[in-house]
Amino acid sequence: MAGKSLAAHSRKHKVAVIGSGNWGTTIAKVIAENTKEHGDIFEPEVHMWVFEEEYSIPKDSKHASSELASGKQKLTHLINSLHENFKYLPGIALPHNVVATPDIAEAAKGATILIFNLPHQFIARACQNLQGKIVPYARGISCIKGVEVSDEGCELFSDSIGQKLGIYCGALSGANIANEIALEKFSETTVAYDPPAMDSQNPTPQGSPKSSSTDLPKLVFEDKPAPTKQKSHIQPLPSEFPPLHHKNMKKLFHRPYFHVRMVSDVAGVSLGGALKNIVALAAGFVDGLGWGDNAKAAVMRVGIMESVRFGKTFFADSVRTETFTEESCGVADLITSCSGGRNFRCAKMSVQEGKPIAEIEERELNGQKLQGTSTAYEVHSFLVKQGMERDFPLFTAVWSILEDKNRPEDIPHLLEPATAEKE
Repeated sequence: MAGKSLAAHSRKHKVAVIGSGNWGTTIAKVIAENTKEHGDIFEPEVHMWVFEEEYSIPKDSKHASSELASGKQKLTHLINSLHENFKYLPGIALPHNVVATPDIAEAAKGATILIFNLPHQFIARACQNLQGKIVPYARGISCIKGVEVSDEGCELFSDSIGQKLGIYCGALSGANIANEIALEKFSETTVAYDPPAMDSQNPTPQGSPKSSSTDLPKLVFEDKPAPTKQKSHIQPLPSEFPPLHHKNMKKLFHRPYFHVRMVSDVAGVSLGGALKNIVALAAGFVDGLGWGDNAKAAVMRVGIMESVRFGKTFFADSVRTETFTEESCGVADLITSCSGGRNFRCAKMSVQEGKPIAEIEERELNGQKLQGTSTAYEVHSFLVKQGMERDFPLFTAVWSILEDKNRPEDIPHLLEPATAEKE
């Protein structure tokens, strides 16, 4: 049977990781372990695009005695020579088949699977530098949590990537703290991949919701007709390659310490990773008040409910309730974020210290920004545009607290059903 499989598929998938931060390097490690293990499907070498910079090996590193520790070195040279990303994932040994590459086009050259794992503000530039330089039948997975929200609508990062590059792109999200995964502590994730129907060797499963850049966009607007779907010029995956169905995509990510559940709901997986940050702010507010676990659990329940409602309302046919209630990208990620994530912690300290959350953010995050606050503002602005902010009382309450229009103590009143105020 194995001989027939190899004869039927004369070529193997080459994988490239676009991004090399803490999470990007961790995913590269996971993938490189799997490409080496599943050599009948994947080429073992994994190219990881690294934004080139110079870096000095820390004095407390186990490589401090290396001749490369004498001064600043190019980060790619350090990674390829000593197999460690000293700046973004220090202390973690990387498989030798991870190859750091400073040129993004060179990293993606010939890759049939592109894994995007970089800050969302760099997506547009990365895609611009890749246009016309990737194989036309490549497939992608976005590990970038969140969605891009404006007054006019919401766009999944996977859709944005797919549209810019003319490829199909799925999504990966879950309760995934990079350092814990890199240390091979047990965790799980959700990979959403809804194979394009044109991949005839791998048709879309019956009853599977449509989900990525094959049909864009998918918003339902209250005050205007639904936009016309735009077809991306996606090319079928040649039959010389092994099919990229759920079984093979799972082999790319699943490890004994990193369990993967495959779904087809790309929109739901992406939304879960974005909206949970708003909920985490609310959980931090009530925890900062010392209201205990009951209050935090109540906020989390409402948060899951509103996340489902948001998905069902604005991504009509794409989102499944189960994605939020049964998958790592939904309830598990929300629990983690509401227990100790940065949005939760900063919101809690804001209440305890009586200081604006922006001040806490500046003090605690070393220049990084909270995703929860920006998402709360973007989602609220969008909901106001649709005239639906009263249908999402928790999301609206968080915005109102951030704007000093209400206090965290007002949350129980603000969460009363909108209809109750009309009675």
